[in-house]
Amino acid sequence: MHFVPNITFGHPVVESLRKQLGQDPFFDMHMMVSRPEQWVKPMAVAGANQYTFHLEATENPGALIKDIRENGMKVGLAIKPGTTVEYLAPWANQIDMALVMTVEPGFGGQKFMEDMLPKVHWLRTQFPSLDIEVDGGVGPDTIHKCAEAGANMIVSGSAIMRSEDPRSVINLLRNVCSEAAQKRSLDR
Repeated sequence: MHFVPNITFGHPVVESLRKQLGQDPFFDMHMMVSRPEQWVKPMAVAGANQYTFHLEATENPGALIKDIRENGMKVGLAIKPGTTVEYLAPWANQIDMALVMTVEPGFGGQKFMEDMLPKVHWLRTQFPSLDIEVDGGVGPDTIHKCAEAGANMIVSGSAIMRSEDPRSVINLLRNVCSEAAQKRSLDR
């Protein structure tokens, strides 16, 4: 059974992309599956750089974190909107990135859930050097709030793909995050 009904990019796609694009691109695999343990080795072999799994989808996060590291990848840990950030906190010092979902995982084009941003802010305050990603409904209208809350990694699908000028949208998202991160480091 899958955590969500569809795997968009499986390891064969990752392998093909890695062959075509070389070693430069950073591939973070957001694994929205019910048994994330089973895909660690195939993704590592295919060339993934980071393996992001859902805390809700495993009974042994510690063992999975160790397995991901032993397979040479960085570790991302995701939580769905209904999961409290305190549930992620015990693992925060063992991971490279925390992903706060700002929609229910699985389908593009959903409305951004602004009430998830306090989770981002709390993580940024407690773990200042942690990479913190938001995924779901992120675009030009919501990026400022995400960046101000402390997100420094962004997933944006529909806002870019449905845009008349995808490159300018990407630049806007990147610049807003960079400026917020610079401001945070000056404020310390």
